Amino acid sequence: MTRYVAIGDSFTEGLGDPMPDGIMRGWADLVAAGLAAGANEPVEYANLAVRGRLLGPIVNEQLEAALALSPPPTLLSLNGGGNDMLRPGGDVSHLVALTEQALRRCAEAGVRVILLSGADPSDRLPFGRAMRRKAETLTEAVRNFDQDHGDVVFVDCFHDTEIRKAGYWSADRLHLNANGHRRVAGLVLTALGYETEAHVIDPGPAEPRGVLAEARYYREHVWPWINRRLHGQSSGDDRTGKYLDWVKIKSGV
Repeated sequence: MTRYVAIGDSFTEGLGDPMPDGIMRGWADLVAAGLAAGANEPVEYANLAVRGRLLGPIVNEQLEAALALSPPPTLLSLNGGGNDMLRPGGDVSHLVALTEQALRRCAEAGVRVILLSGADPSDRLPFGRAMRRKAETLTEAVRNFDQDHGDVVFVDCFHDTEIRKAGYWSADRLHLNANGHRRVAGLVLTALGYETEAHVIDPGPAEPRGVLAEARYYREHVWPWINRRLHGQSSGDDRTGKYLDWVKIKSGV
């Protein structure tokens, strides 16, 4: 039986894809369901990701908790570094070293890894150019780790041009919406060898970017983020992962 555990930040938690009960679904949940459908048998699934987490805690805390699950995982997905790159002075070389540390740890444990580069939101962010440069450097640095660190599957969401369109993103322009998470799930399942039709949307009308729309965006999304930074707060403070132990997934995507 496949035992799949996901670690990371809001991207992997599923922020932007809320279910009626308020729980965030997201691409990792969809991948777990797709694995169950593809194998025609249940999959055990855990998700330890927490919004706002930096890559250090993901590697040093979430990864160790994931590997300590009983019975141990057979498959683990890893993404992180986005929150680090949003902060001034983020050291990309440190993120590369942390990623390599995580892959070595998984290789020692005999766990297969899905290593993802996050989708690229930079076209529509006020600090987008700087973030894109850092993310490009990180993506290029880790893309060949699948050749050197055991059983690793690299999924390059960052260079998926389709998902850069506005219709795949939430109102905050930083987190994917339900369409975006479906798109990522398809990329992951395809990389794992499951025939999955790519999720593509009708782009619809152009996104409003007038003065009033931009002022509302800054008021509702940018300034609250800046305020948290000024006060040393994170959106993930006092939160835990949504599935800290194995849950059984029986249905497909």
